[in-house]
Amino acid sequence: MGLFDRAVVRLLPAVPRPVVRRLSLPYIAGASLDDARRTVASLNAEGKLATVDVLGEEVTRPEEAGTIATAYHDVLAAIDGDRLDANISVKLTALGLKLDRELCATQLEELVRAAARRGTFIRIDMEDATCTDDTLALYRDLRGAGHENVGIVLQACLKRTLTDIDDLAELRPNVRICKGIYIEPSSIAFHDDGLIRRSYTSCVEALLAAACYVGAATHDEELIQATLERVAGLDPDAYEFQMLLGVRESRATALVAEGHRLRVYVPFGQRWYEYSLRRLQENPRIAGYVAKDVVGRVVPGRS
Repeated sequence: MGLFDRAVVRLLPAVPRPVVRRLSLPYIAGASLDDARRTVASLNAEGKLATVDVLGEEVTRPEEAGTIATAYHDVLAAIDGDRLDANISVKLTALGLKLDRELCATQLEELVRAAARRGTFIRIDMEDATCTDDTLALYRDLRGAGHENVGIVLQACLKRTLTDIDDLAELRPNVRICKGIYIEPSSIAFHDDGLIRRSYTSCVEALLAAACYVGAATHDEELIQATLERVAGLDPDAYEFQMLLGVRESRATALVAEGHRLRVYVPFGQRWYEYSLRRLQENPRIAGYVAKDVVGRVVPGRS
């Protein structure tokens, strides 16, 4: 990725919303639940699994958190009614974690219970480091209450993650392991790509050694190959790969063809703009495409 692309990241909030929307279309199912249903059905037809995310962690009022929770209940009903091979991913801030922890805990447990009744699984997403302790505590509370249909996400960029895996090992958790996208201080996170990759592979090894189900969430070919080496010989039902909607689709298809489970993260909802900005900021190369599009609109013949 070039210096131009990195520089553009700083200017993203000034990019016209229609341009951001057009660039982000491959990465978002749409604004409505019907859009998500069609996307998941299409993925299932390709032999891919899905996890559905309702966009909206930027809630500022308890009522908004309640609206997000209701939307997730609708997703669970749609997965069940359409017989889709999918589960849901939930960011706890969308359920009000930073507004009212007890409200968040109540709404989360209601979702977990509703999912269990429908034979569906819930993944609790991990967010920035200010949420880590509360997220892990709420996950532990659910498992302690006997809920087995709930999993967690851990981020390899955080220096604490191997310790967290060791602490959770007795629960044999279902874990999505990812690099992590949040910008954290160097005191708690690795910033060097090589160190993050090394941490990622160590986390995969630790999870497998603890007999955990591993969801290897990465688009990094080096990490995909490293994970393939570590799962060689395992039952295909003991792990899966995970990717974002619209990212490295041909590689995802190849993994499925090779007999691996592959789950696609399918976001939808009205708050597509906020999600799109985050994704563009995470990928400076795509941000560069946005800038070139803007230039093409202003200077004819330059697009």
